[in-house]
Amino acid sequence: MSNSEKWDQLIERMKRLGIHPDDILEKFIRGSGNGGQKINTSSNCVYLKHLPTGIEVRCQADRSREMNRFTARKELCARYQEMTQRLSAKEQQAREKIRRQKRRRSRRSRNRMLDDKARQAKKKQLRRPPTNDS
Repeated sequence: MSNSEKWDQLIERMKRLGIHPDDILEKFIRGSGNGGQKINTSSNCVYLKHLPTGIEVRCQADRSREMNRFTARKELCARYQEMTQRLSAKEQQAREKIRRQKRRRSRRSRNRMLDDKARQAKKKQLRRPPTNDS
């Protein structure tokens, strides 16, 4: 698979996710870590920020700036997809909770609940002070 095909696939994935290139802030920073003079003189570390969501990615996996750009965009897509799936799972859980709360009780659980209430009422009645009925 050629390099241009990989870029085309990545761009297509970004379109499917709804990530527009205009929404991405891209900077090139001097890297850190091992590498000596090459690291200190070249800005091959890529910083991406997706402005609508605030997702930030830094990538310095490779010596090549273009490869780091590709890897950073791939990581941005992965984080964006993870975030949207997590949000949709939370929404689904909230809907299920409301559905369970609204669901009618079964006859057996309703009878059990009423029996418990009657038992509690008898206990409370026994705790009352005696009354003078004379």
